[in-house]
Amino acid sequence: MIRLIVLLMVLAIPAKAETIVLGLSHDRVSITATFEGSEILIFGAVKRDAPMPDTGDLGVIITVAGPAVPVTVRRKDRRLGIWVNTDNVEVSAAPTFYAVATSSPMNEILRDVEDLRYRVTIPRAIRSVGALVSDSETFTEALIRIRADQDLYQILEEAVDVEQDTLFRTSIALPANLTEGDYVARILLTRDGRVIDEYTANIPVYKVGLERWLFNLAHENAFLYGLMSLSIAIAAGWLASAAFSLLRR
Repeated sequence: MIRLIVLLMVLAIPAKAETIVLGLSHDRVSITATFEGSEILIFGAVKRDAPMPDTGDLGVIITVAGPAVPVTVRRKDRRLGIWVNTDNVEVSAAPTFYAVATSSPMNEILRDVEDLRYRVTIPRAIRSVGALVSDSETFTEALIRIRADQDLYQILEEAVDVEQDTLFRTSIALPANLTEGDYVARILLTRDGRVIDEYTANIPVYKVGLERWLFNLAHENAFLYGLMSLSIAIAAGWLASAAFSLLRR
């Protein structure tokens, strides 16, 4: 009897009329010594199990987020002619990279309550709790401004191309100063400012080759890494001295 009731409840749930089918130009990003950034093409389509609704414009929002880590944001003031740290705010988790691209202006396709629920915009993606200063919002704004200047935070309004309310695509530029980790690409479909479907995909971003070996060596065997670095420095100094001696002759 219980199984029958559960089955009837499942059948009573309406299927989503519009869902996302996603594609990525890169399923991973490799960081090498010559890495100068990359670009990810994100494309997809809207799959419909019913005729397209007549009301409410379709909106597409695409975000790419790097690993979220704690950050300490400090404020400096001039005291007796010296710049010193006065206040600081501990940000619980801030994405090391965050880009948000939209098909239309954000305020037209996403309601504030939906932004609060899905944490779409950059301020919502940053979690700062337990701040002890009265103007803690200014610290978050400063963090956003600094990372935006480094191309780590990007707002790309109207950068998503949507054709016939079915096909969509955009490209996200990844800067050279990326942090390693699993990045998350997220696509949200909206109608009348409400999210009607969400899809996520992981994009691994890691060092490879010699860079990976040196990184692992520095973190797993610091003594050997230091010894190797010292040996290279001594050898470079000796070679430079020998080169100058030859030039003097």
